[in-house]
Amino acid sequence: METKTKTPPEEQFFFTTDEPEFKTKEMLLNMGPSHPAMHGIVKIAVKLQGELVMDADIEIGYLHRAMEKTCEDCTWNQATIYTDRLNYVSPIINNVGYVMAVEKLLGIEIPPRGQYLRTILSELSRIADHMTCIGAAAMEMGAMTVFLYAMKGREFLYELFEDYCGARVTTNATRVGGMPADLPDGWIDKMHRALKEERKIIKEIDGLLTCNRIFYDRIKGVGVMKADDAISYGFTGPCLRAAGVEYDVRKNFPYLVYDQADWSIVVGTEGDNFDRYLVRMEEMEQSARICEQLVKKIPDGPHSVSDKHIMLPDKENTYGNIEGLMNHFKLIMHGHGIRVPSGEAYQAVEGGNGELGFYVVSHPIEGEEEDGCASRPWRVRVRPPCLHLVAGIPHMIKGDMVADVIPSFGSINMIGGELDR
Repeated sequence: METKTKTPPEEQFFFTTDEPEFKTKEMLLNMGPSHPAMHGIVKIAVKLQGELVMDADIEIGYLHRAMEKTCEDCTWNQATIYTDRLNYVSPIINNVGYVMAVEKLLGIEIPPRGQYLRTILSELSRIADHMTCIGAAAMEMGAMTVFLYAMKGREFLYELFEDYCGARVTTNATRVGGMPADLPDGWIDKMHRALKEERKIIKEIDGLLTCNRIFYDRIKGVGVMKADDAISYGFTGPCLRAAGVEYDVRKNFPYLVYDQADWSIVVGTEGDNFDRYLVRMEEMEQSARICEQLVKKIPDGPHSVSDKHIMLPDKENTYGNIEGLMNHFKLIMHGHGIRVPSGEAYQAVEGGNGELGFYVVSHPIEGEEEDGCASRPWRVRVRPPCLHLVAGIPHMIKGDMVADVIPSFGSINMIGGELDR
């Protein structure tokens, strides 16, 4: 009887080969634009070896709205509606930067009270901007409670904006030549109460995140951008200061009344995600200090220039007498409006994410202008801080793990409206 020998178990499942024990293969993975953390407007193509990011390429262009070109078909004041839609988390800062560039062309300076109002509202906007960044970045790492606290804090500030100008997000809170209105009754007291609540929420976030071992390990030493590299990429704002570079437009090129308050530039040392978080946390406190100091010494007087060829009359004047109505009509009628002399001007302000610059050109349009002035911009060019920050993302994430892409991207606070205009 023939017998069959059984194959040993080890020979059934294992085989010998001359190939290396482990084979590595790079994989290209597209993160976005449908990825929730990419906000539908950015795609990062990462080249992975396992979960290690070997290289990356970033692509924008999913939200282009032609904001700069659209401004050429608007009057000087109508363009502020579009600046609202740049960094829509802190729109008042955008408004202020644009109108200051136009005022340079006009050769005017608004009264001190108007400058104080612009500064106070800008700093409240900065707190809202940083609060949103920290809350959203924490949420994308799973800290949903922090996000809810941050949104609660932002709500106090949005109520202040709404009380002042009637809008929460798209504020349109400035005019060429001044401000649309003075502070309503009780606004300063409400601001103090709001800042008191902000400090409570900042303390809550600090307790939840700063010494949290999971949060710390996720972001410490990750997304590093050293000072030399940050400068070469054109970084500004909290991302540059986190790398140890003490640059802030409000200090280096003072504007409005920032020199009337006592405050400090916040800098980090490592340039990683953790330092960017810490810088924003402390900058919220510095902004609160600026607001509290300025409201104590805000001067009385007008908040806008008195030139009727530049500033719209008050609503009471417009609706109450024929002269005010005629003045209003002349400033908004097509082909009339504010007459800005030919020339060009650049104005930089410190936005929530860094240096926000407006380059504005006034040039008579053939067949429409006869006095050498223009009733609308010939060119509006924006220098957005986000564009440079996003350009540095591949450098920041190279060598990190794929899971580190999300916190690194969240730490720069990308705002699509100013990134891709």
